[in-house]
Order: sequence, then structure tokens, then C-alpha cells
Amino acid sequence: MTYENVNVRRENGVAYLTMEGANALNALDDATTDGLMAAVTDAAEDDEVRCIVLTGDGDAFGAGADLAQFDGDESDAPELRRLAAALHDVVLQLHQAPKPVLTAVNGVAAGAGFSLAIGGDIVVVSEDAALSYAYPRVGLTGDGGSTFFLPRLVGLRAAKEILLLDGDLTPADAVDLGIATEAVPADEFDDRVTELAERLAAGPTKAFGATKRLMTESFENSLAEQLSLEAEAMADATHTEDYARGHAAFFEKDDPDFVGK
Repeated sequence: MTYENVNVRRENGVAYLTMEGANALNALDDATTDGLMAAVTDAAEDDEVRCIVLTGDGDAFGAGADLAQFDGDESDAPELRRLAAALHDVVLQLHQAPKPVLTAVNGVAAGAGFSLAIGGDIVVVSEDAALSYAYPRVGLTGDGGSTFFLPRLVGLRAAKEILLLDGDLTPADAVDLGIATEAVPADEFDDRVTELAERLAAGPTKAFGATKRLMTESFENSLAEQLSLEAEAMADATHTEDYARGHAAFFEKDDPDFVGK
């Protein structure tokens, strides 16, 4: 299947989704956002896909909407609201995907690209990349979940510094703050992304999905509620083939061969 402005490659249980926007810095126009939504949905629902990688083409991960299409006044409100709603469908689909999502930040990630980048379960950043919130520079607030994810990743005080002072973040900054998992030299970037993605894809996929859900729900639950959900999730995991394989491998003192079922 083909997706407009999004290249999809499936290999070793990993779906690699590469944004190839027609505009500068893979800006999220209608075609790219629609293509991304379709590609993410298909990957999330495909049992053969056990890890999703989101990255960008060329020297950029991605940027926000192309400002050239707007007038710079209140007449832009309906279109900005519509574009944000389409982006938010993508963000929710990635966040709720029952499998690990790795964002591979190969270059500039600004605006909506920044929001998509920090929303991954694992975030790998090339040392040639730069992350920038960027919305205040044009007098706008952020979208794409940036005001949701960032305070949870770095704490409220640090999030306010990043979003209000709006300085560019180096890869080292992103790792130090907890926004990125690791920064990798550019010439090692692709190999490291593949290594991590295939490691995730070889894991107990259903247990990973349940773990993601538990962590998301933890912000809304009391300790007692969370402990109850943990117990139920663990009991549910015993019904998976991967539990049986993991249990057997443990006593055989061998590495488990998980199948994602």
C-alpha cells in the first residue's frame, strides 16, 4: 500500500515510516498528515508489525504547517483548528498504539515536528539534529501534544522554560533534559535506530502494549487503582504465547523467542 508523502518500509517486524513532505523541512500539509494518519493506523493494526519507527526524509525530521498558506490574522483560525485536529488524530494513534513507537529524529524538528518527535516511546536523536518548539516565534500556542508530553517528561518548571523562552535545543540538551533517549553520531544514526527498533520488535509485544497503557493511565489513578490495574494486566499477560515462551526460556536458561502473540 502507498501513502501520500509518507514512505513505508516493513522489515524484521518493524514498520519504518518516513515523512517526505513536498514542502521545506517535511512540513505537515494536508497530504502529508493524511498519509501519515493512514500509515500509522495500518502499522498500529497490523499484527506483523511489532515496532513503529517515525522519521523524516533528507536533512529534516519535520516542521509544522507551511505558514505561507496563512494570512496572519483571525481569518486563519478555522484552518489552523482543522489542521491541528488532523495532526492530533495522528498523535493519539501513535500514543495509543499497542506496540512500541520509536521516533528517529534525523534532523530539524520544529513546531509540529517537535511535538511528534517528543511523543515517541523511545526517542533517538542524530547529533546533527536540532529541536525547536518555535510556536511563540509566530505568536502561536503549541499543538501536537507538546503541552501534554513536555511537562510529563521534564517537569513543569523546565517545560515552562523550554516553551516560554523557546530556545533551540541541541541533541545533548534533549538527552540531559529527558526529552530524548539518546543522541547518536550522524554516521551511526541509521544503524542504531535499526538496532533499537529490531530489539523492540523482538520483545513481548502485547506486554509492551499493556505497559504503555499502564504508564499512561498512571497519571490519572491513585496508587491503589494503579496497583489493581497492574495485577489485572499481569494476569491478562498469562494468556499470551509470549508468556509461555518466556517462562520456558527462563528455566531453560535461554533467550526467549517471542512472537508478539
